Amino acid sequence: MRALLLLIAAATLAAQQREEVRNPRTSPADVAAGAKTFRSHCSPCHGYDAEGGLGPRLAGGHFYHGSSDADLLNNISNGIPGTVMPGLFYSEDRIWQVVAYIRSLRASQLQPAGDPVSGRAVFRSKGCMQCHRVSGEGGRFGPDLTFIGESRAPGYLRQSIVDPSAEVQPQYWVITCRYPSGETSAGFLMNEDTYTIQFIDMEGKLHSVAKSDLKEFHTEKTSKMPSYKDKLTPPQLDDLVAYLSSLRSKAGME
Repeated sequence: MRALLLLIAAATLAAQQREEVRNPRTSPADVAAGAKTFRSHCSPCHGYDAEGGLGPRLAGGHFYHGSSDADLLNNISNGIPGTVMPGLFYSEDRIWQVVAYIRSLRASQLQPAGDPVSGRAVFRSKGCMQCHRVSGEGGRFGPDLTFIGESRAPGYLRQSIVDPSAEVQPQYWVITCRYPSGETSAGFLMNEDTYTIQFIDMEGKLHSVAKSDLKEFHTEKTSKMPSYKDKLTPPQLDDLVAYLSSLRSKAGME
C-alpha cells in the first residue's frame, strides 16, 4: 500500500511540475515569429491561419492531446504517436514562438452567421444524414460530424458543402476494380500495397483483392458527396454552416 501511495504521489508531483511550465516567449515579436514558422511548416495540414484542413483546427484553442504549454511544446517538438503529426525539429525557443502564435488566435474568433436550430433542420431534410453521423445517428460513408465544429472553421465547412472535391482525404478516395469477366466493384480505398488492394464497398463490406486477379483498376480522388451550391439558398447555407460549427464536445464549448 505504501509503495502504491508513493507512486501516486510521484505521478501527481510530476503532473503538477509539468502543468507549471509556462511559455517564456510570448512577446508580440515572438508571436510574429511563431506565425512565420507556423505558416511555412504547419499550414499545409492545419491551414494558413490554423483554421483546419487535413489536420485539425487549432485556432479555436481546443486541443485533443493536452492543452497546457508543456503539452503543446512536446506535441510540436516530438509529434503525436498514432497520428500523422510529425515532430518539428527546431530549437525550443522557436517552438515556444509557435505555441505563442497558436495561443494568440483564440481571441479573434468570430461566430458564423446563421441559425444553428434552422441549420439542424436543413441537415436532416437535405439527406446529409444518409452519409454522415452526428452523436451516433446517421450513415457511415462520410466523416463523423459529431464534433466537427472543434476541428473545422466555418469557411472550411462552407467550402466542403459547395465544393466537396476541393479537398478530399485519402480515406474517401474511391477505387474501381474491373475483373477479366467484365464485372466491376468499387469502394473507399483502405490500403494498397504492391500486390493487393483493400477497400470497403458501398454496402460496408471489406474486400481484399489481388492485383493479379484484376484486368484494371483506377482511383478517383474526387468526393462522392454532391455539391449543394445550387441546392441551398444563401440563408439555408448560412444556417447549415452555423449548425455544423455548433457541433462540439463540452470541452470545446468552453
